[in-house]
Amino acid sequence: MNLLEALINSFRLPELRNKILFTGGILIVFRLFANIAIPEANKTALGLLFNQQALLGLLDLFSGGGLSRFSVVAMGMNPYINATIIMQLMTVISERIKEIQKEGEMGRRRIQRWSRYLTVALGAGQAYGFTVLFQNTNPAILGTLDWFQRTQIILVLTAGTVMLMWFGELITEYGIGNGVSLIIFAGIIGRGPQGVASVFTAHSTGGGLADYVPFIIFGVIALVMTAVIIEVQQAVRKIPIQSAQRVAGGREVGRRASFLPLRVNHAGVIPIIFAISVMFLPTIIANYFNAAPPSTWYYRAAHWIQGNFAPDTSNLPMAITYNGLYFLFTFGFTYFYTAITFDVHEVADNLKRYSSFIPGIRPGRPTADYLQAVMNRVTFVGAVFLGFITVILPIGTAKISGIPHQQMYLGGTAILIVVGVALDTMKQLQTQLVMRQYRGFIK
Repeated sequence: MNLLEALINSFRLPELRNKILFTGGILIVFRLFANIAIPEANKTALGLLFNQQALLGLLDLFSGGGLSRFSVVAMGMNPYINATIIMQLMTVISERIKEIQKEGEMGRRRIQRWSRYLTVALGAGQAYGFTVLFQNTNPAILGTLDWFQRTQIILVLTAGTVMLMWFGELITEYGIGNGVSLIIFAGIIGRGPQGVASVFTAHSTGGGLADYVPFIIFGVIALVMTAVIIEVQQAVRKIPIQSAQRVAGGREVGRRASFLPLRVNHAGVIPIIFAISVMFLPTIIANYFNAAPPSTWYYRAAHWIQGNFAPDTSNLPMAITYNGLYFLFTFGFTYFYTAITFDVHEVADNLKRYSSFIPGIRPGRPTADYLQAVMNRVTFVGAVFLGFITVILPIGTAKISGIPHQQMYLGGTAILIVVGVALDTMKQLQTQLVMRQYRGFIK
């Protein structure tokens, strides 16, 4: 059953139809807010900045085009995603938070409440950073701001992020799919036609068929990479699991064979978000010193960073260094996030608790060591894949097609998000359909 067939079958069931319509309505409201721009922003300077900064384009991707318009939802879900990641890290660092996480639904609600508070704090800090960044660009996007105007912009941007966080939770609870992922998905899809059209307009020179060759090449690469991403997203390493026999009511029961699936790309797009945040940090800090006296060393250092710390700089050694660091951060964060979200010791303890084991491996510590070794090898493939998608693929595609990778709206990261969310949503729809079919059979 494909996604279109699942949607058609879902509309035949009133309960699922209402969930889908509710989800669609929330996403439409999100797209409306993404087009409401904050006043007094220089649109020409804003467009120039986004043509120069490839990483800003990736941040704009996660906000559904809201950042490039400087709309009320310009920051998108980034503060909420970062807050969620920080809370996940805290469950590893703090034993107290780890105990709270194990308290079931009440513990999950407490951690979720703390994530919301942290989202507000991170959103306000990020909004302040954007006001400073947009004031210190050349030409300036925002003019001189007094404290009241700056506070207004910070409050509006933070409120926009909180509103999207609320939308995501509403979709997750009352709609279909993961709310945060679907909001990012809707932003990419909603801005897709405009992004493709702007690239086509920029590269149309009236040369006839020759104008279409780069887009044909780009389209072929995008189709091939979509197929590759689908395969990798669905790829799993199956670990055989055997359940021990036990006696119940004078009869032997159990002895079931199953498997434990280890996903190749277990971390999803989270390592890419980590890497973008780290790589963009020097540029944000450098912009704070644009108003410094030109004779100071920190002004010269900031000016050098702005001119050289970029993926497509004319300084070849720095371009290689930058892209190499970007790849290494993506690679390393993939291992880091996988280790946090997949606790091999917890999995081994759960297998032992339910009288299950891996054939040939003793329960307990040996099982955890075996799972760790297998997960390291599986994660290596996923980490290389994410590094290839985010760093090597845009550079290679730009060289082959002749389209600068700053203008590649549907790049590898966008395709990865769209395909991943579409596959997860399709699986949830199919699960809901099967549940309701069984429910009707039981009645």
